[in-house]
Amino acid sequence: MPHPPVLCHRRTVAAAGGALALAALGLGVPAHAASYGTPTIALSAGYLSGAAGATADPVVTVTVAQSGADVTALGVAASASSKPSVAATGDVTVTGTGATRQLRVAAHARGYTDLTVKVTGLGGKTATKTLHFAASAAVQNAADTRYLTGSSDASAAVDAGGGYVIVADDESNTLRLYDRSVSGAPVRTWDVASKLGVSKEIDIEGATRVGNTVYWTGSLGNNKDGEYKSDRNTVFTTTVSGSGASTQLTVGGSYKKLRDDLVAWDKANGNRYGFAAGTKDGEVPKQIDGFNIEGLEFAPGSTSTAYLGFRAPLVPPKEGGKALIVPVTNFDKVAGSGSKAVIGTPVELDLGGLSIRDIRKNAADQYLIVAGSWAADDNSDPYALYSWDGVAGHAPVKRLDLPTTDPGGWEAVVEVPDLNTPGARAQLITDAGSADLYGDGTEAKDLDHDEWKKSRATWFTVNG
Repeated sequence: MPHPPVLCHRRTVAAAGGALALAALGLGVPAHAASYGTPTIALSAGYLSGAAGATADPVVTVTVAQSGADVTALGVAASASSKPSVAATGDVTVTGTGATRQLRVAAHARGYTDLTVKVTGLGGKTATKTLHFAASAAVQNAADTRYLTGSSDASAAVDAGGGYVIVADDESNTLRLYDRSVSGAPVRTWDVASKLGVSKEIDIEGATRVGNTVYWTGSLGNNKDGEYKSDRNTVFTTTVSGSGASTQLTVGGSYKKLRDDLVAWDKANGNRYGFAAGTKDGEVPKQIDGFNIEGLEFAPGSTSTAYLGFRAPLVPPKEGGKALIVPVTNFDKVAGSGSKAVIGTPVELDLGGLSIRDIRKNAADQYLIVAGSWAADDNSDPYALYSWDGVAGHAPVKRLDLPTTDPGGWEAVVEVPDLNTPGARAQLITDAGSADLYGDGTEAKDLDHDEWKKSRATWFTVNG
């Protein structure tokens, strides 16, 4: 009689063991019994800048995960906006289905908003991050405009090839590499201060490229308080290797007495341009009889004679004066190996009372000159773009008046197209350091977050 209960017990144990085995294999277990962890979400940047009406605005990469769940089952969206008039939740677009997604914001108006970005996982579990978003106002030529973020004081630029550009900032000694086709942060940066032995800003204002050598110049002028700072009296070279996104820079030679050479040359020629007076202690550089260099380019057919384009002085120093170019006939050796400058015959150009903010040429010796005011104001004064053949005595030709209703002053031209080609376009870059980009009275250079600092790069048709 006792045997049947024993058999029944054995069958029960065997069945239970089989169920445990199936559970261990994940077989035969109801779906509702699965256990999911809390999702995780990370943003590649906590701060982002956009512009009303912009195209190709910067993006943020969103990375998500959830233990126990296939990442493709996770949803990502904006769930709240602190100021929908700037950008609402419906203005946030998230693309992609994997562990990384791309987030874009289409701004409506100037200002700030905090956007809550939420990941919704399986089991109804969620997690959030806050994206601090700043939007600048709509601008003219919006479809042809891109924003270079991370810095607001772009002052010089050279083409890196492959659709990329190297940009200098006159408030730092950092060179930045950007993709010219989109808005966003630099893909690479180089701080040249330590290699050049400087501790303060060089005030980089001009640059040009010959082969794999890029030549850079500081403004050589006093600072805004009229004080001489030796680091601003610097010209130097960098060597380029690679191109496009793979571009690398190596610091080469430098020279820190070009200002001295120019002042001595002008004194020896009767103080024709007032360089000694313009560089005296207490003299600010951005005045009509000041001393301030902003353009650098080589003479036609030359790799040794470089043109220094002056923002100040005008010649003569009065309304309607001409813009000044001073050639340095051995500039390759000055910047490359520290040779004393040899000064050539100066060139005076009629730019309609404006001075030189940048000068650039192409391989065919066709020049573009960005002309603007000598004054230290914003972009309320006129700006214009001129073409020139680089020959002294030949008059430049105005190609177009540049727009001045949007923030920032025009400072640099990246490269010169064939000016004989109908529809040829050139990309110009602004210095927006003094601009109130977001309507709160803060100058761009003083913003708390580098991601909100930006310069504007716009394509213009120069032969329409």
